[in-house]
Amino acid sequence: MTGTQAVPAAAAVSGSVPPPVAARRKPARGPSGAYRPPRATRRDQGRLGVLLVLPTMAMVGVFFLFPMVNAVYYALVEFDGLTAVPPFVGLANFAEILGDARVWDALQNNIVWIVLGTAAPLLVGLGLALLMWGVEKGSVFYRVAFFMPYILPQVAVGVVWGWIYDPLRGWLNAALEVVGLGSLQTGWLGNADTALYAVLGTAVWITSGFVFVILLSALRNVDQELVDASRLDRANRLQQLWYIVLPQIMPVFLMVTTITLIGGFSVFDIIFVMTGGGPAGATEVLGTYAYSSAFELNRISYGTALALVITVLAVPFTIALNRLQRRLSLDGAGA
Repeated sequence: MTGTQAVPAAAAVSGSVPPPVAARRKPARGPSGAYRPPRATRRDQGRLGVLLVLPTMAMVGVFFLFPMVNAVYYALVEFDGLTAVPPFVGLANFAEILGDARVWDALQNNIVWIVLGTAAPLLVGLGLALLMWGVEKGSVFYRVAFFMPYILPQVAVGVVWGWIYDPLRGWLNAALEVVGLGSLQTGWLGNADTALYAVLGTAVWITSGFVFVILLSALRNVDQELVDASRLDRANRLQQLWYIVLPQIMPVFLMVTTITLIGGFSVFDIIFVMTGGGPAGATEVLGTYAYSSAFELNRISYGTALALVITVLAVPFTIALNRLQRRLSLDGAGA
């Protein structure tokens, strides 16, 4: 019996017929001869992708989509917190917002907060970051010291700054008296002309440290050779900042601008703690007015409608800045 006939005979004895040699699956080998596992099919990759994004989508649905749909529902009814089935009023709450004088006064305060509360921290934070750019010794201490106000509870910060602004025992009036500017002393939070800017100064102090830390990290990645070349070309500091430094950190700068600007639309806690929107509505913004309407006047639907208006106003600016940031990032990557 030859060797080729021994295989069928052995198969007949074992009761199984082996597949042809050509049909046997051989392990995949790479160019170097190493074993290469089979590639996953598109269906397997799709299932894996769904499993990976499922926790995130669940969180988005629970913490964003459901509250948003719930808010839209309450904005379209007249709910006072007691009625089991609130009556449907459609867009009546939004129509009332357009004719509410307090809304427009609060919106003006929001605009002041957005302009000054965005520009001032950016300028202060960028200036501090430029000063600390080349500093190595003690840089960690300075970053922690400047960033600390941003991570502190704003309730505690508001209480402390309320003491500073106290007209009788406050440090600010005492310091003005010491330097000979006693004529400027006033009740900073009780004066309608200064209350908004006093609270805004506290917010700038809080946010500047955040801007400083982020921009300092961005400056660490600036191409130093370009800066040195601009010095050889006799470019001054302002020209170096405008033509060399800012273009390289612009994506990060826009990201910080977006975060700060959104805070100007949704500002609430620091004003609520320090003034509660007073005196006489001088510091009232849309957030505090929405709170007082919903929880003090028991007009939950009207307050919800105001909250939706805040979201609608903030979204276009956020999208525009986000698109500009992506475009600059892509241009930088392409370069």
